[in-house]
Amino acid sequence: MPTSQAETVVSANPNAETIPVEVLTYQSIIDSANEMVVGFLERIPYFVASLIVIVIFWLLSIVFKKVVYKLLGSRSRHQNLVKVFQRVGGALIVFIGLIIAMVIAVPGFTPAKLIGALGIGSVAIGFAFKDIFQNLLSGILLLLSEPFRIGDQIVSGEYEGTVEDIKIRATTIRTYDGRQVVIPNSDLYTSALTVNTAYKQRRLQLAVGIGYADDIVEAKSVIMKALDRADSVSKQASPTIIAVNLGDSTIDLVVRWFIDDGNQANKVTSIDQVLIEVKTALDKAGIDMPFPVRTIDLSDPSVKAIVSKINEHQAVDVNKTVTE
Repeated sequence: MPTSQAETVVSANPNAETIPVEVLTYQSIIDSANEMVVGFLERIPYFVASLIVIVIFWLLSIVFKKVVYKLLGSRSRHQNLVKVFQRVGGALIVFIGLIIAMVIAVPGFTPAKLIGALGIGSVAIGFAFKDIFQNLLSGILLLLSEPFRIGDQIVSGEYEGTVEDIKIRATTIRTYDGRQVVIPNSDLYTSALTVNTAYKQRRLQLAVGIGYADDIVEAKSVIMKALDRADSVSKQASPTIIAVNLGDSTIDLVVRWFIDDGNQANKVTSIDQVLIEVKTALDKAGIDMPFPVRTIDLSDPSVKAIVSKINEHQAVDVNKTVTE
């Protein structure tokens, strides 16, 4: 009984030349490669059609976003909701285009097979893309609930800046020193968040210390007049001045006032203006703003020892200088 293809050839035709097994294997590889090349060349028109379908659906998604913005963008007060509709609808259109392209390009592919494959690998995909899905869901919820909008100034953890874009996966802010920070949406949705520009007005405060010999009522009156001269102080809400503490060397006052636009630039400008006005007014009124005072008891033996060492050191330095 023949044990190989070469022996079969010899048995069928004893007079024929024996063909080595390696030659037959090489020939089978060549035939398979030729079949693959021929099959690929035959599928090129389908690949081209698939690419055309993808481009068409991508263009349709762009048109869809523009139509949605034209119909709802200028009318709706919830601009974030419009963005959700644009992005989700556009992604769905592109996904449908990809499915159609795969049906055209891949023989035997059907959406049912894709659903089956996703069902089998859903657990593995869930673990692998847990953080991504969490950020996507958080992004959609942020866009729907609108705790902040593009242009708002927020504080999240150690980052503070102006919101530049709210994407499905992450939110981009620009810090006040010109850096860009990308924060995952899950962090913004699950952690405490401060929106500095959520309301039109914003309250600021400044600590001022006056001397114990000064009159508190008079100091308050002088500071209040200084606030009236500051253009950045809101006229719609009255400022307040509160005595909060009897310090070591000063009576501590807290000056509070509002600004009409609470962004960071107006905040810094207003604090600078109020500080200059208050300092100038207190100086003109002769109200002291003393430095911290320290009292040294020279009768304490430990203090005497320190003072004597200092005097000895100074005397040595003086003698050395005279000698030189």
